[in-house]
Amino acid sequence: MGIEILRKTVTPMSEIMTCSKKMFDPVHPNPALIDIADIAHALSMLCRANGHFKTFYSVGQHSINCAREAIARSYSPRVQLACLLHDASEAYLSDVTRPVKAELPKYLEIEEPLQNCIWGKFLDQPLSPTEYDQIFEIDDAILAHEFINLMGESIFAAVPDLQSQPEFSFTGFTQCEEEFLALFKELSA
Repeated sequence: MGIEILRKTVTPMSEIMTCSKKMFDPVHPNPALIDIADIAHALSMLCRANGHFKTFYSVGQHSINCAREAIARSYSPRVQLACLLHDASEAYLSDVTRPVKAELPKYLEIEEPLQNCIWGKFLDQPLSPTEYDQIFEIDDAILAHEFINLMGESIFAAVPDLQSQPEFSFTGFTQCEEEFLALFKELSA
């Protein structure tokens, strides 16, 4: 069956089916359908670096490492939780590498409101500019150390210091999912 025939026979869907079998529209997110279990599961299954690391390393494990770094830096509980959830939109959109994402304005138009919807569901108020800066400072610091540890290469001129001891070795999907959910429960308390 050619691609043109396939396009004519398949009705485009505006929703995805999540692990918990919810029909979710990532373009028009409904906060009531956002489920932390769906997020934890999907992020544990998504590989960072578009699969180019020498071993599987998930977006979920990256998010856990970011939250642990926020804890080690004694950032506020809100920032700690926001770090855990900073890539949660990828549970509904998938991970796109930074260079490609920068060239996809429509993706960014979809990602930002979805991510804000997720943060809005789990945080008591919007993030301040300072909190936002703290989250993405940690994101970049963990990213730098991921490439050093998983590729043996530095992608930044100056490697940021970490106050935590991130785990970069392979963590099984189920273990990552359970760890993500346990950390979410702890940080949400």
